[in-house]
Amino acid sequence: MRHPLGWADLAGARVGVFGAGLEGRTALERLAGLTHDIVVVDDHPAGAIGEHEVITTDAGGVTLLASCDVVIKTPGISAYRPDVISLEAAGVAVVGGIGLTLHELDRTRVVCVTGTKGKSTTSSVLGHLATAAGLRVAVTGNIGRPPFDPQLPEDLDLLVVETSSFQALDVADAPGMVVVTSLDVDHLDWHGSVERYQADKLSLTSLPGAGLTLVPDHDPVLHHRAPLLGGTVAWIGEPAVPWADALGMVGEHNLINAELAAAALRNLGVDLAHDPVGLREAAAGYEGLPGRFREIGRRAGVVFIDDGLATNVLPTLAALRSLKERRLAILIGGYDRGIDYSELVTALAGRAAPTLVLGLPDSGGRLVEAIDAKRSDTEAIEMASIADAVAAADGWIGDDGVVLLSPAAPSFSQFPSWIERSAAFGEAVASRIAAAP
Repeated sequence: MRHPLGWADLAGARVGVFGAGLEGRTALERLAGLTHDIVVVDDHPAGAIGEHEVITTDAGGVTLLASCDVVIKTPGISAYRPDVISLEAAGVAVVGGIGLTLHELDRTRVVCVTGTKGKSTTSSVLGHLATAAGLRVAVTGNIGRPPFDPQLPEDLDLLVVETSSFQALDVADAPGMVVVTSLDVDHLDWHGSVERYQADKLSLTSLPGAGLTLVPDHDPVLHHRAPLLGGTVAWIGEPAVPWADALGMVGEHNLINAELAAAALRNLGVDLAHDPVGLREAAAGYEGLPGRFREIGRRAGVVFIDDGLATNVLPTLAALRSLKERRLAILIGGYDRGIDYSELVTALAGRAAPTLVLGLPDSGGRLVEAIDAKRSDTEAIEMASIADAVAAADGWIGDDGVVLLSPAAPSFSQFPSWIERSAAFGEAVASRIAAAP
């Protein structure tokens, strides 16, 4: 249940903070001066946060949260967990920091960017272009610091909020614009089913007073789920955006993200967005996001690409489409959430160009077995580590082709986050390039 509350409504209240990660810590900063009656609970506490003791969830934490007027839940804790449901059943308002923030803003200045994949790139391009157009902009949310960070300027012209499916359910007040970059399947462990994940993801578009919703016309799943889209829906066609070359991004899917960002600016009334020459000039100097289909090195005719933020099937399929005619060694696999890999296996096994699949723990083994069962020309080998996989890829690729990290899975089986996984890939690549004759 959504509760239309703002931060000011928490003055003097007994407030619980459920989750002690980045958003939880930032919530504590925002609560300073509003209330001193604060309870902090986490499933796996890593120690106190300043003056606040962090209580373990299953060691009395839920009971303490039930004594609060309001609980600020961080995104990693599913809204469908029994302990969260029990809090709401007991009359405790369970809210999120993004929802509290949007309740207090001029929401005509807010663009929420969501989608299964592509939202980080779209958010960062939107922020870059808007800044070049002279707007005071902050790009926040899932991409970086929360939009309720007390250090953010208050006199912004535009607030871009990358909003995950976890965070979407915390929002009760419609932003002025929602950009939906893509829709597929992800986070079933949090949402419980494909249908609920997709409905939760698109819920931002159908809040009371919903404004403009921008969606890519090429996405078949979004067309199928169009009845879930709210607001005034505008379908953005296939990109014809030569200006976007100046962004330095690789792949058609990234051009689509760029066009969505430009469409958002056009609908915000930014003159620059109507001028391809001006957009090309504005695009210059854009720094692509680490881990998002980004070239990180070359050796002769071999290109090494880091797509480590590909944590599910959708972006990996997009990467394969972009490289369909290239000789390819792909590092794939990670934390196994049990998702259906059949479409990915078919795409890998059906490649016409020579292909080597290097399966990383844990889900890589399942992919290798499925590809072997296809009896295709695609080679598939299980590998123990990224370093070993890069060495094998470099030895196989020859003098022309692509070595690609695109895991189609989260990193947690071997790394704390995708950042460390991409760093390990980068280090292994740098070592191979340095050792080349």
